[in-house]
Amino acid sequence: MYTRIKKNNDFKKLFTRGKKFFSPALIILYMPSEKLSMGLCVSKKHGKSVQRNRIKRLLREAFRRCAAECGGAKAAVLLIPKQAEEYSFARFEQGIRAFFAKTRRETEGCKKQG
Repeated sequence: MYTRIKKNNDFKKLFTRGKKFFSPALIILYMPSEKLSMGLCVSKKHGKSVQRNRIKRLLREAFRRCAAECGGAKAAVLLIPKQAEEYSFARFEQGIRAFFAKTRRETEGCKKQG
């Protein structure tokens, strides 16, 4: 299970100090944390409120399904790139799975070196 990032200071911290992960459907800013947490940023460029809320619902569900594959505690903010044309659950889930796979490899590499 994960918690949601709601405080402005937490978002600012991730935007200034977080690492970036890019996929065709998502941009993810992340950093190590005490527990798994997720925040969302969907700008008004992605349509009216109905469409933005649908995107957020899809992102939350995709993150919830993939959270078991996390491989460590992270704080992450999910962003939608301007050029993303198709907002589908499968594309969001694919991007989040790729993110968790990459960060899992990073943490395993650190453990082997240390």
